[in-house]
Amino acid sequence: MYMKKSLTLTDILITIVIAFIFSVIYKLWGPLYSLVGVFGLHVDQLIYGMWFMAATVAFLIIRKPGIALLAELAAAQGEFLFGGQWGISLLLYGLVQGVGCELVFAMYRYKSYRLYVTCLAAVGATIGSLLLDVFYGYIDSLAAWNLTLLIVNRLIGAILITGVFAYYLVEALDKTGVTKAFRPISQDDYQMLEDEVN
Repeated sequence: MYMKKSLTLTDILITIVIAFIFSVIYKLWGPLYSLVGVFGLHVDQLIYGMWFMAATVAFLIIRKPGIALLAELAAAQGEFLFGGQWGISLLLYGLVQGVGCELVFAMYRYKSYRLYVTCLAAVGATIGSLLLDVFYGYIDSLAAWNLTLLIVNRLIGAILITGVFAYYLVEALDKTGVTKAFRPISQDDYQMLEDEVN
């Protein structure tokens, strides 16, 4: 059975709603990130992964190409409009983080919604954010041990928040049945209906 993979207006609107929710969270996360940074040793990087979460949550709910990128861009735009402390650079970060997630989902042809794929998407977003950090000159002058600590902490935080937490959050939503309304009908759905009829 063919599942329509192109984005519909409903898909886009739902993604924008998800992104809006995350843009509020992102705006509130900024001061918390700054507060945690006071502890040093890049402890703040352990919570950095929250800024990638719109992409994985939206993709796991809607499960179509382009959703992760759209969600991350829209959430970054929302954070910017809400007065996010990093200004216009938020849009570039949203772009590279969304592309990082989208590339991982594309590698699996948008057909795998497993935990490890979500964690790999978190790694993709992390790589994108680190490349932009280098471009902006935020991390290129760090000593090797300091840079390694930053990268490891950001990876751990991203995998835990953007990967594991996002996956189980959507799984919990799945159990309520809410997410079924947003997904294309699959062969399994048709089979379940056929089984009920017989």
